[in-house]
Amino acid sequence: MLSYRHGFHAGNHADVLKHSVLTLILDYLKQKNKPYWFIDTHAGAGKYSLESEFSNKTSEYVNGIGKIFHDKKKPSALSKYIEVIRNLNDGDQLKQYPGSPWIASQIISHEDKIRLFELHPTDLTSLLHALGKKQNTKIYGEDGFQGLKALIPPPPKRGLVLTDPSYEIKNDYIKVVESLKDSLKRFKTGIYMVWCPLIDRSEPLAMLNQLKKLNVEEWLYVSLSIAKSTDDIGMFGSYLFIINPPWKLKEELEEIMPYLSKQLGLNGHGSYEIEAKTS
Repeated sequence: MLSYRHGFHAGNHADVLKHSVLTLILDYLKQKNKPYWFIDTHAGAGKYSLESEFSNKTSEYVNGIGKIFHDKKKPSALSKYIEVIRNLNDGDQLKQYPGSPWIASQIISHEDKIRLFELHPTDLTSLLHALGKKQNTKIYGEDGFQGLKALIPPPPKRGLVLTDPSYEIKNDYIKVVESLKDSLKRFKTGIYMVWCPLIDRSEPLAMLNQLKKLNVEEWLYVSLSIAKSTDDIGMFGSYLFIINPPWKLKEELEEIMPYLSKQLGLNGHGSYEIEAKTS
């Protein structure tokens, strides 16, 4: 149940999609002079060494963040994302990669709150070491699907909830949808961001169909594939489903997705999709 370690995959194509979009949403929330909460139901270790034994076993970051970090022709919408990574590395040597909690800690203000859930004991220890001393941050060593219920709606009535389980357990697909249904009853105006891998199985697209049927006024779907679904590479892409997306996010995605699909696609097989429901 707790065998998944994100250190093997840190900085890969899925992280680039997830974290570039996460940065855009957090930056949007920061623009208003009102506090907000960031809640991560599956937080991971906080940050990852790209020189570790885990990372070097797969070196997935080489075909992910490694392909765009030093590129001078990046779209401007990726600037903040790259800035956070550069700050973590104290410059242009790509030795560490930030997880979602670390990215949030670098963007939000002291008035905002970070709430993180992580069950894996080793990753929990790393997360506590990385961010546990920050006054606006609380870390829980418990199931994020259950813990989320006690935190929403957040007191300022503004917030972003990120849900990105490993999906190693098939039941995670069901839990994601159930959690969203419950959360929307409690906090209808919140921004919800769900990440899901694209693999040669039926569950990811089945979950997507369920997400599109949720009773919400606005959602935004974006996917990035680096190969064909028939290629034997395991996870050939990933998607994000965002409820109550910031109004400029679709426009920003239309700027960055052609670039990411071209840069990260293998053998010219990169592709992307953007779909939206508006009120």
